[in-house]
Amino acid sequence: MSTAIPTLPPLFDLLGTAVFALTGALLAARLRQTFVTMGFFALITGVGGGSVRDLLIGAPVFWVRDPWVAPVCLGVALLAWFTPRKWWEGQLLEWADAAGLAAYAVLGTAKALAYGLPPVPAVLMGVITGCVGGIIRDVLAGRPSILMRPELYVTAAALSAGLCALGEVLALPRELAFSGAALAGFALRGWAILSGLALPAYGRDKG
Repeated sequence: MSTAIPTLPPLFDLLGTAVFALTGALLAARLRQTFVTMGFFALITGVGGGSVRDLLIGAPVFWVRDPWVAPVCLGVALLAWFTPRKWWEGQLLEWADAAGLAAYAVLGTAKALAYGLPPVPAVLMGVITGCVGGIIRDVLAGRPSILMRPELYVTAAALSAGLCALGEVLALPRELAFSGAALAGFALRGWAILSGLALPAYGRDKG
């Protein structure tokens, strides 16, 4: 197992977690839930994907030992509680979420590779890191999961994760491989936001 586990600078790492947490808090606000529920949604959305990844690869769960992650998630919930929801509506949050999705898909893949996973399972760990928090949030809220979105979402995470693993296999410089992988996933997700780009749905009901 390699000890060189790639990470974001702490401020950017917390910012990405905060963006994911905010999507959870805002969903609870839309459902007119209590602050306790809002805080729980913020936390589970912010750390859910990374927690599942760490449990699967046998790593210490990242946020349990970090003194800042949980307070940031709860602080975001507090911010959402005291501000009008309309402040957060529109595409700004979608674009911030797209950046977080791509970055954490790359970091999740890189961490899994550092723990000795083969490339394909590592790619799946990257997708889990970027998407599972939102999936848990949606399931708890009783609404269609992000897996069911018509436009590309999980696919964008898979693109970033796949390119990250490919860069490691080809022994490309990490700065180039990781940044390129994150930008590719962000661009694909951005294209989907702007155009509604989607994969074709199953349509073989007739023989």
